[in-house]
Amino acid sequence: MSDRTENQTADTLVPRHVAIIMDGNGRWAISRGLPRLAGHRAGTENLRRILRAAVEFGIDYLTIYAFSTENWGRPPEEVHGLMRILEDVIDRELEELHQEGVQLRHIGRLERLDPKLQEKVLSAIELTRNNKQLVLNIAFNYGGRDEIVHAVQCMIRDGISADEVTDELISKHMFTAGVPDPDLIIRTSGELRVSNFLIWQAAYSEWYITQTYWPDFGKEELRKALDTYAQRDRRYGGLSEVVGNEVHAG
Repeated sequence: MSDRTENQTADTLVPRHVAIIMDGNGRWAISRGLPRLAGHRAGTENLRRILRAAVEFGIDYLTIYAFSTENWGRPPEEVHGLMRILEDVIDRELEELHQEGVQLRHIGRLERLDPKLQEKVLSAIELTRNNKQLVLNIAFNYGGRDEIVHAVQCMIRDGISADEVTDELISKHMFTAGVPDPDLIIRTSGELRVSNFLIWQAAYSEWYITQTYWPDFGKEELRKALDTYAQRDRRYGGLSEVVGNEVHAG
């Protein structure tokens, strides 16, 4: 991967954590007369380009929505194909990702995955755990509501009383514990839905929606998203600006 000082965006305000809903793989394939799985494979190939671009632009954390808890409802052949793609990616890309300093993390539940695939995911996490160049969170068998339920269950099992519950404590029990909330969430393919993605963590995230399907969302598309983000006024529910002696609410 390239040095972080190269190919910076037009503005120096780069989000520390970018999350992406990688949407449009199936439609990309259908528009080309290809099976839907061909779109998922093309989307996987595109991820390699985005990882390199993320490092070049100075992003520290990248979270990708690879497979949701709702995706189990898709046709069995598509689900099985997605599982094979994940396994193939680990087999083919793991060593290179490790050499390039990418730290892999999984968010979601592994329980429904084949034990062999679970073992590969856990081995990849262990191998890359000390890498510092980029943290890649892979949301696989992930759902935002399920994550909150899981956090509540953990707190109850830990014997935490109602009076002890705070925003910070809940965050510590989320799958993303220790990771800063996303500054920017990108959704490809033009859909205007949250789709059960990081619904706790995204409370004050900036959103960027593009009509581009994920397999075509390359380095320059990412640059556009980051340049747009750099122009945003992030108020976190507070005040926006002071004009003279007059305070304007956000």
